[in-house]
Amino acid sequence: MAEPTTPHSGHALGVLAVAAAALLWGTTGTAATFAPSAGPLAIGAAALGLGGILQALIAPRALRRAAPQLVARWRIVVVGGLSVAVYPLAFYSSMHLAGVAVGTVVSLASAPLAAGLMELVLDGRRLGPRWWTAAALGIGGSVLLCAARLGDAQGDPARTVVGILLGLVAGITYAAYSWAAASLMAAGIARAASMGAVFGLGGLLLMPVLLLTGAPLIASGAAFTVAAYMALVPMFLGYVLFGLGLARVGAGTATTITLLEPAAATVLAVLVVGERLAPLGWMGLALIGASVVLLSIRPAAPVGDAGGPVARPLPGPEAPGPS
Repeated sequence: MAEPTTPHSGHALGVLAVAAAALLWGTTGTAATFAPSAGPLAIGAAALGLGGILQALIAPRALRRAAPQLVARWRIVVVGGLSVAVYPLAFYSSMHLAGVAVGTVVSLASAPLAAGLMELVLDGRRLGPRWWTAAALGIGGSVLLCAARLGDAQGDPARTVVGILLGLVAGITYAAYSWAAASLMAAGIARAASMGAVFGLGGLLLMPVLLLTGAPLIASGAAFTVAAYMALVPMFLGYVLFGLGLARVGAGTATTITLLEPAAATVLAVLVVGERLAPLGWMGLALIGASVVLLSIRPAAPVGDAGGPVARPLPGPEAPGPS
């Protein structure tokens, strides 16, 4: 007889799902280099716009069943959808201006702090010492990785600064849509409906951007292949895995685990694109790995740890309890 799923195994499954999603997302910067004619807005709108709509298309029954609950929590859905729409535009523009590694690192390193603060302020959850330690390791590693890449930077410093600022916007919006999806799940809405509502809305909001900027994506077979890969694999499959993990480990822990993404992006930049990484950068990769290991070795405390169960929904009229 199969052994029943335990909280420990559920946590481990969640960690593995989010880690797999992060590794898939880490391929997007390298993939984008194979479509140089397409701008960052077109790449971002195609990747997460089409991927988000696919999230809704695979969950029609779940969305219909959850429609009353989603309407009751429409503010959370709108915050999540707007964040999904802004995130890829800021993220890919950050990589375009500051470089693949720097843009990815800044975006993902800022997300755990933003997510933790959202859980602290909006959900009243204490951030436990294990989460703070893991976040510090991951962010410290990302800072070293960023410093290593900036040390090799050639070009206009102003572009790099703007790229870093856009990376911070990407990190905040990434944390916001993660919190929104986790809050809907915590309110008793099915994972498929929560992810479908948030990402479907975000995908629809990105369609005008894709129509205005996406012509280069169909101008060549290579560009079309890149857009199709990014929409179907990192964005669609990646966010399916992310939703599975988010339902088990919570927004704070999930966004910390996704610090694997800049590590994967940097390794691919070295192996595929031919970029070089200084020893300082490899030290940063090691710290990011240690952060993920710390989060995965055991479940969070049952009460008061931001690495524990998913966040409670925002109290008040905009997020009533499950009916």
